[in-house]
Amino acid sequence: MNGKAKYHVENGVIVGTSVMGEPNSFLATEKEYGDFVLEFEFKIDSTLNSGVQFRSLSRPDYMKGRVHGYQFELDPSSRAWTGGIYDEARNGWLYALNLNPKGQTAFRQSAWNKARIECIGTSLRTWVNGIPAAHLIDATTAKGFIALQVHAIGKKEDAGKQIMWRNIRIKTNKLKPAPLQGVFVINTIPNSLSEAEKKAGSITFV
Repeated sequence: MNGKAKYHVENGVIVGTSVMGEPNSFLATEKEYGDFVLEFEFKIDSTLNSGVQFRSLSRPDYMKGRVHGYQFELDPSSRAWTGGIYDEARNGWLYALNLNPKGQTAFRQSAWNKARIECIGTSLRTWVNGIPAAHLIDATTAKGFIALQVHAIGKKEDAGKQIMWRNIRIKTNKLKPAPLQGVFVINTIPNSLSEAEKKAGSITFV
């Protein structure tokens, strides 16, 4: 969707390859998902940026079909925001990983990494290599497709570089939230407190 980056399957691995002059490209599911737990492994070139869309949409009446929605960030740069939640083509950063310094240490450069996304109701949580990354409470989109992103590039030398995904699996029934692990919570829903915030016992007004 949107761009024409290259995707192919090699030995059970989905490989995305960057292409100069193309916008963000997405390999999307035909089915939409609401509540689920998604797990996958990924490996990304250190010079690229990418992500995995979830609860995402593409509609003719919104930016001519541009993919928009929640994104599990894949960020191998020194910023180290892998596992953060970005709202692609809509509201920007919803949960940046500088809110969770421990989560910033989870990503392993030039290696396979394990990711987990848990969406149950308005609670959106992420993990990288078993370490909690983001916890967002948001009601903007309840259901949408999942998509693998190959980001647009601005330098010719980045053309032909790759991001890989494998062992992708999703669970959609009999879901149980993972135990709360004390991660800072961002709640965008007015006049509401999540269970995680109640358990933390403190509120920050912004």
